[in-house]
Amino acid sequence: MEVASSQNGSSIMWFFRDKGFDDKSINEMFRKCKRLQGVQKERASENWAYLKSIGIQERKLPSVVSRCPKILTLGLNEKLVPMVECLATLGTKRHEVASAIARFPHIISHSVEEKLCPLLAFFQALGVPEKQLGKMILLNPRLISYSIESKLTEIVDFLATLGLTREGMIGKVLSKYPFIMGYSVDKRLRPTSEFLKSVGLSETDLQTVAMNFPEVLCRDVRKILRPNFAYLERCGFGDREKAALVAGYPPILIKSIKNSLEPRIRFLVEVMGRQIEEVANYPDFFRHGLKKRLELRHRLLKEKDVTCSLSEMLDCNHKKFLLKFGLFKGFA
Repeated sequence: MEVASSQNGSSIMWFFRDKGFDDKSINEMFRKCKRLQGVQKERASENWAYLKSIGIQERKLPSVVSRCPKILTLGLNEKLVPMVECLATLGTKRHEVASAIARFPHIISHSVEEKLCPLLAFFQALGVPEKQLGKMILLNPRLISYSIESKLTEIVDFLATLGLTREGMIGKVLSKYPFIMGYSVDKRLRPTSEFLKSVGLSETDLQTVAMNFPEVLCRDVRKILRPNFAYLERCGFGDREKAALVAGYPPILIKSIKNSLEPRIRFLVEVMGRQIEEVANYPDFFRHGLKKRLELRHRLLKEKDVTCSLSEMLDCNHKKFLLKFGLFKGFA
């Protein structure tokens, strides 16, 4: 598609070339946003300068504008400034708004009254604390593009089917992991919850997963959850032990087998000389860092010839660990 050859089209072409865009990128922006052909160079320059002034780095501006060229066509004081100032009241640090815009430029093309205010009201009604509202939107600015009626309400209804109440519990899930709202209930969340039930998790266990580890619900069953579960099976865990591991530490289903699970199992059996069944009684074993906690504490206990359970070894901070086993001398 050729760029308009009118005087204004030529003017805006020179503006883009001056900013480092090639003709292919320019034509793609004109294809995305028809209004761009009629925009005055002065408006584009003014909006570009404003985006830079709020903290978006010059090197990132071409990417921001190419993803949402509509930004250059909007009235500065009518659209951009009100949205940025409203977002600024939600953030606690100056760079948060600029970072959110750089990740999802379309956020400032939406209306404060028509999109942002209803979105904030929706989350407040679910019990999301006011100080969390800003964090949610600035962490996942794409939220503003979702329909409350057809998208967000469906997510809330799904979480309610897990037994979570709308008076606070669902709000906590959403504020803990706002990215959950970007997933499809039918294609991702429901299949994941059904898989978790099939491996032995109770309704209460599912609620715990949703409340404490909502990211687990968002992972693909076939690509991630099932392979991890199969790995636990290959390790020799029985059905009850696998269910206990998943219920006790749900992220075991989304951790990297090669980089996280395998090294810890190998260390447990080959170095610590323990039976794998022990971790079924203490699934949090997989939560602890291999070098900073497991290897260090095992070495200290071995030097003292101390025998203890995994929970006694790991379920306390380092100061309490040293105190519990009389190891302060070596660290004096």
